[in-house]
Amino acid sequence: MAKLTKKAKALATAVDREKLYNVDEAIALARTNATSKFDETIEVALNLGVDPRHADQMVRGVVLLPKGTGKTVRVGVFAKGAKADEAREAGADVVGAEDLMEIVQGGKIDFDRCIATPDMMGVVGRLGKILGPKGLMPNPKLGTVTMNVAAAVQAAKSGQVEYRVEKAGIIHSGIGKASFPAEDLRANFDALVDAVVKAKPSGAKGKYLRKIAVSSSMGPGIKVDVADVSAV
Repeated sequence: MAKLTKKAKALATAVDREKLYNVDEAIALARTNATSKFDETIEVALNLGVDPRHADQMVRGVVLLPKGTGKTVRVGVFAKGAKADEAREAGADVVGAEDLMEIVQGGKIDFDRCIATPDMMGVVGRLGKILGPKGLMPNPKLGTVTMNVAAAVQAAKSGQVEYRVEKAGIIHSGIGKASFPAEDLRANFDALVDAVVKAKPSGAKGKYLRKIAVSSSMGPGIKVDVADVSAV
């Protein structure tokens, strides 16, 4: 078993594993624990009372974090003609049609979010096995299959994040960087939790929001008192 470094030991002892912290305390502690040389992401884990294996208990959506993500998001758009021009003017990083499909089929994916106009889904559909596992497949429910490509590109660039529950019933999402002011991280935290609560599926039974933890990229998890969140 590998020995913990002095830094890891110090971080581990900085957090009381048994204590439930309020949201502001958890965010402050996560920022304090972000001692790496790079600007760590502050992350949230939400444990939900759902079983994603059932279609009526899938929790998935997008939320616009009001204070942004602190990340540069590369946006790829499948569109032709005037819509392709619209996407470029809105700031899309990669725009194309069959030519972009061939680039992706060749193994080159130069984007973090993928948007498509409805008429291009026949082309994009051929990339399902490539884009699907990476969570990049455009989806009408997420606003990434749309004729309003300019708005979709701008939203992706300005702090919109996608969330999706994993097999164990957990949603992981970044809410900004450790360098963000605490109040900005709190605003993003509230926006994420509010969106996930509103996305509660009809098939979910019992307690929906079960556990919450906040951490920095390299720091330990900090348990959040769900009662404090429910009062938001």
